[in-house]
Amino acid sequence: MNIAIIGTGNVGGALATKWAQAGHRIFLGVNDIANFKGKDLLSNPHTTVHPIAEAVTAAEVVLLATPATAAIEVARSLGDTSGKVIIDAMNIVMGRGPEGFVTTTDAILAHTASRDVVKCFNTTGFNNMIDTRYGNERIDAFVAGDSEKGKAAATQLALDAGFGACYNVGGNDKFQLMEQFAFFWINLAMFQGQGREIGFKLMKR
Repeated sequence: MNIAIIGTGNVGGALATKWAQAGHRIFLGVNDIANFKGKDLLSNPHTTVHPIAEAVTAAEVVLLATPATAAIEVARSLGDTSGKVIIDAMNIVMGRGPEGFVTTTDAILAHTASRDVVKCFNTTGFNNMIDTRYGNERIDAFVAGDSEKGKAAATQLALDAGFGACYNVGGNDKFQLMEQFAFFWINLAMFQGQGREIGFKLMKR
């Protein structure tokens, strides 16, 4: 796939690296191509840097991994997103998010043309994206959204990033649940002292 990464910090950088290693073409979308966080990502295979709208034009899938407070501004900066899948990896934490919206994904939908917007890669830390393995197991990813096209793309990309599976949580009405799940991980890892090296896997019998 051709993937635009908007937000080249910890989460965007981890996924950009995993997807480049899996053979996808990565278009880093930044405000200033001469000075941006994550310049080292250009040493990955199949990776180039572009202005944001240009990266989106070149891509089939767009990952948004910026601070939640910038969700509206970033959505507006994408340009024409018609036909694009947008994956939102952001979370509103402790009330810090786009004004007037309960979730970042709702804010994106309100400010972009694409209806193929899903939420994924938001429920665990970037360290678990760098290394999904826990012993002989791999942690799972989760995705929500009305778009079947978007969920199919996110599921494939989760597998390509090394997750054990990617489970469908439901439609757009589950965006808030996904953000609550993220805060559950944050609570355990940070506030309850479990540390970042924890992850979730769905067990069946």
